[in-house]
Amino acid sequence: MTTTLTPTGLFADATRLLRVALRLDSVVTGANGVLYLALAGPLEDLLGLNPGIARGIGAFLLVYAVAVWLVSVPARPGRMAVTAVVETNLLWTVLSIATVIFGWFSLTTVGATWAVFQAVTVAGFAVLQYTALRRTR
Repeated sequence: MTTTLTPTGLFADATRLLRVALRLDSVVTGANGVLYLALAGPLEDLLGLNPGIARGIGAFLLVYAVAVWLVSVPARPGRMAVTAVVETNLLWTVLSIATVIFGWFSLTTVGATWAVFQAVTVAGFAVLQYTALRRTR
């Protein structure tokens, strides 16, 4: 007797998984953007991030979150749009790690840890989105 493992629930439908991954990315990114905007001053002491830079990052994250949500709206998200999201997430990951390695922005230890945590989280979104996109073929 042969037993075949098949995906169930959310993982059974690659398109549904892709849309959920995009929307989760959008919500987390949007929340992060709001926090950067609302707490730019206090974050300077905690993360070592200049308030002006924090506000710029927050604004970018809000715009990006809306764009990612819009990519998730169609019943079958466009391959090129999803690929752009994955590539942008990977670029964010690389830049976050580079920021820590090269000492850009003079982050505190907490700030460097936060940057690495964000990089790992965003890379996780990219992997999930890419995997789901490949399964939609």
